[in-house]
Amino acid sequence: MIRFENVSVTYEGMVQPVLQGLDFEVAEGELALLVGPSGVGKSTLLGAVGGLVPHFTGGTLRGRVTVAGRDTRTHQPRELADVVGTVGQDPLAHFVTDTVEDELAYGMESLGLAPAVMRRRVEETLDLLGLADLRDRPIATLSGGQRQRVAIGSVLTPHPRVLVLDEPTSALDPAAAEEVLAVLQRLVHDLGTTVLLAEHRLERVVQYADRVLLLPAPGAAPLYGTPAEVMAVSPVYPPVVDLGRLADWTPLPLTIRDARRRAQGLRERLEGRVGQAGWVGRAGAGGTGSGGTGSGGGSYMGSPHVADGRVASAYVGDAHVANTHVASPDVGDALVADAHVVSAHTPAPDPRAPLSSPLSPLSSLRRLFRRAPTAAPTPTPRTSSPTPPPPVAAVRALSVRRDRVTALRHVDLTVAPGETVALMGRNGAGKSTLLGSLVGLVEPGAGTVEVGGAVPHRTAPPELVRRVGLVPQEPRDLLYADTVAAECVAADRDAGADAGTCRALVSGLLPGIPDGTHPRDLSEGQRLALALAVVLTARPPLLLLDEPTRGLDYAAKARLVTVLRALAAEGHAIVLATHDVELAAEIAHRVVLLADGEVIADGPTAEIVVSSPSFAPQVTKILAPQPWLTVAEVREALS
Repeated sequence: MIRFENVSVTYEGMVQPVLQGLDFEVAEGELALLVGPSGVGKSTLLGAVGGLVPHFTGGTLRGRVTVAGRDTRTHQPRELADVVGTVGQDPLAHFVTDTVEDELAYGMESLGLAPAVMRRRVEETLDLLGLADLRDRPIATLSGGQRQRVAIGSVLTPHPRVLVLDEPTSALDPAAAEEVLAVLQRLVHDLGTTVLLAEHRLERVVQYADRVLLLPAPGAAPLYGTPAEVMAVSPVYPPVVDLGRLADWTPLPLTIRDARRRAQGLRERLEGRVGQAGWVGRAGAGGTGSGGTGSGGGSYMGSPHVADGRVASAYVGDAHVANTHVASPDVGDALVADAHVVSAHTPAPDPRAPLSSPLSPLSSLRRLFRRAPTAAPTPTPRTSSPTPPPPVAAVRALSVRRDRVTALRHVDLTVAPGETVALMGRNGAGKSTLLGSLVGLVEPGAGTVEVGGAVPHRTAPPELVRRVGLVPQEPRDLLYADTVAAECVAADRDAGADAGTCRALVSGLLPGIPDGTHPRDLSEGQRLALALAVVLTARPPLLLLDEPTRGLDYAAKARLVTVLRALAAEGHAIVLATHDVELAAEIAHRVVLLADGEVIADGPTAEIVVSSPSFAPQVTKILAPQPWLTVAEVREALS
């Protein structure tokens, strides 16, 4: 169905090809998964299937690409539209109508299908993707995940024989991602649809793939084979494969079920070592930190300044949570700090080590992250009762209506200095609205919001930027200059920072971004790094991130984790809205679950995710009932 014959692609101004030596075939009715680090040409390969490369993007394509027998060199994208349906990384770039139902019908209208056929297919797609309740909603009012489902639905209604999807689950909550992947499986198995998709969150999709195409490095020879064959040698792999490599399981498991069947021996090895990492380490004794009102009328004891950016937590009674300082050198919170690693699950330096260690790629950023010494609480003896520092942010009885939708209902939230809080929940639960309220973009309908003693929506932007910074779901929303250098100059000026501050942050986050590049020409990960640097230039005490790992490979996510831990260690509070359960397990002290605009759970990460079938990370599901969260914890305990 899809055939690449010795294909290479070179863009104008580039010396080396982005893709080289591609020679493979995806059979009809197959689901093929495209994997590899960022920047190896995955999006270019997908674009070549639909004729967008080179007809739309420019560049030179050598070799031959055929789809259903049609040569993409001689067929324009419009001449392939009845055969190929494509969804890129950015759903907003695909929308041409205003409402959900109209968008689902637009592709069929373009192909001239009969109204009766269009009506039936729209209804089928609304049910398949769980969009029936959104049919009349303006697309502008949808959450990022809802928009992604609409974009996928818009290419399903014309019934293409080939589906090409770039990061199709990146903005979806775990349940919605499973629904979309189940739909794709039904299309493959029941209708013989051919699916080619690229995805960084391999833990979600690798078990569904019939074949995997690995692009290991720019210009390197690709590898095409079964998932088990490719994962055995791939530089990028999900936690279940990482755990299998650690435990020397052969063949490597690809599913939770397979891994659980082999995990009894590993559980026995870990049985007496639970206290060395993870569970007891997160819930151990120590000095308590600042207090504040949590959800559900309870009280939340916030986290103190901690050297490794992690805080151990334990429930006290039914409504109270106490966070305790982790001081033991046995705590196994290993992180990936080397900017050159490819997997986020590779052994790495201890996060408690000084950030100036030569092992850290961020040593030059320490002085940029550090806030005034008075920003962090002074350590006190365990027996003392220090006065807790004031919370960085306090939300009380917050309610918000957006158009016809009640986005938040009576939400209470307090964030302490040095604390990392993960907001989780299904698409449309209100996570982005809550972040918007904290940064002043959304005015409360009822209740109060305070950040650093100020009311965000009533505070002038020059003053607010020194209290709170937001990196939105679409980082380009923050980027308006023509070059990376111009963005950095503007960020330094707006924040009143020394010249070169923003540029140094960009280089530390993701080296190799040229000054003269236009932000629109950056990859998703590069745009995120630039937007994060723009926000960090002002060194806000509170940092907000909306889906920060969308479009990031494991190595880029590892660098982000390193940066966030360094910020938390310096006393910055971090609130991130994410569907990435592995990220939450890696760095969050506390998880807040939202549903239909209400807080339904608020507590230590280990307590919340272990008890949730939807939000538990892979390691937790494999090693249950033992409460491990990450491969790094297991590796530390075994060592």
